[in-house]
Amino acid sequence: MKKIILITFIILLIDQFSKIYVKTHFFLGESINVFGLNWFKLTFVENPGMAYGLHFGGLWGKYALIILRVALAIGMIVLFKKWIKEGASNYLLIPMAMIFAGAIGNVFDGIFYGVIFDSGTSYDAESGNWIGYDGISKLTAFGHGYSDLMKGCVVDMLHFPLVDTTWPNWIPILGGNRIEFFKYIFNVADSSITLGALFLYIFRKKAFPNGLDF
Repeated sequence: MKKIILITFIILLIDQFSKIYVKTHFFLGESINVFGLNWFKLTFVENPGMAYGLHFGGLWGKYALIILRVALAIGMIVLFKKWIKEGASNYLLIPMAMIFAGAIGNVFDGIFYGVIFDSGTSYDAESGNWIGYDGISKLTAFGHGYSDLMKGCVVDMLHFPLVDTTWPNWIPILGGNRIEFFKYIFNVADSSITLGALFLYIFRKKAFPNGLDF
């Protein structure tokens, strides 16, 4: 259990430090090249929903997602205890700890960022849309933020537009349109979940030598 706690703590520390730094130093939508590279940027966006900028169902969809994430986190804690008791290998425990840490990182944003920052993307009930803001956010006393518990947005900033160009005009239909790959903007927590799932797939035979057993 100690290694799981350590991995979770390190990932959460990096995740929250990067999010708080970007939110308190960048304007919403601001983007800078990292090390002068056009294909590696820090681009500050706020995401009310799932990983990689996906969301659904307005405010109630957000509530449902947070509750689901919390339920999954609790379920993973139960599984960790079961796996450790059964002597599960690091091929299972480490990737699952990465997934767990990533889930907790994004849950924290959604639950608490609305009450610890003075500004942020907020839900407008009249239009049914999430509305951005001007200026740079500041940390504030707990409960004196721009919104309520469970109404905060996840901070995303990692942006890798490996291809960012325009289709040649001579190409039918697509000519003149912009093409960008990889356009999704994400964070350390999303990366941890993705890498954890990838490692779990690659080492699935060692992680589950007797097949899946939940």
